Amino acid sequence: MKPVEVAEGNSPLVLGLPHTGTHVPADIWARLNPNGQDLSDTDWHIDRLYDDLLPGMTSVRATFHRYVIDANRDPGGTSLYPGQNTTGLVPLTDFDGKAIWLAEPDKAEIEARRQAYHAPYHAALSAQLTRARERHGFALLYDCHSIRSHIPYLFDGTLPDLNIGTNSGLSCDTTIETTVQKIAQTSDHPTILNGRFKGGWTTRRYGQPAAAVHAVQMELAQSTYLIEEAPPWRYDETKAARLRVLLRSILSALAAWRPR
Repeated sequence: MKPVEVAEGNSPLVLGLPHTGTHVPADIWARLNPNGQDLSDTDWHIDRLYDDLLPGMTSVRATFHRYVIDANRDPGGTSLYPGQNTTGLVPLTDFDGKAIWLAEPDKAEIEARRQAYHAPYHAALSAQLTRARERHGFALLYDCHSIRSHIPYLFDGTLPDLNIGTNSGLSCDTTIETTVQKIAQTSDHPTILNGRFKGGWTTRRYGQPAAAVHAVQMELAQSTYLIEEAPPWRYDETKAARLRVLLRSILSALAAWRPR
């Protein structure tokens, strides 16, 4: 299986989907313990949620699971949130802090996975952002994520439904940040800007407004579109349909955005 799937569009808007993949090669699968083999930290059905929301969008999707290697982590191993619990380039625990490996990968194996999976995903994403910028004069990356709304190991209490991350305003033009936040706040979904999730490595790496590339991360609480935040992680058609209306409004506004 190829590590990345690309669907090219003609819009300046590029969707990143780093965590929807569930492919784990057989040799890696055999080294996961039963807890790891649950693949519980998948961004379940996010590709389905965003599918065909807006014509002309480009999408770049990792097909491999984040336990193989996390496409939204710094390949150098630097923590995204120093001093807070998080998972690394190749997670050693799940989001509840529980071990996922029978035999943890060593540095050589992590490097091999980086070259085989992480690097191709980012090569594809970079190429699509460059293509969009050359065509339109700028590119806008919208990084698509979801997570359970209750994870005490990572955060206290209940996560807001819509978590917008712009690296504290550094990854995009301020009008983009404001546009996304204002549209989100028209809904009945609790919304926060640059709260627990300020944007992962993808947002921070590619979001360079001075170089005409803007980036926003949207972290959705899975309660907004799943029947239950537990196996078998079933998609709720009714919830999802309502949420898709809001997401379509956000993406439409971003696709229409132009630099001042």
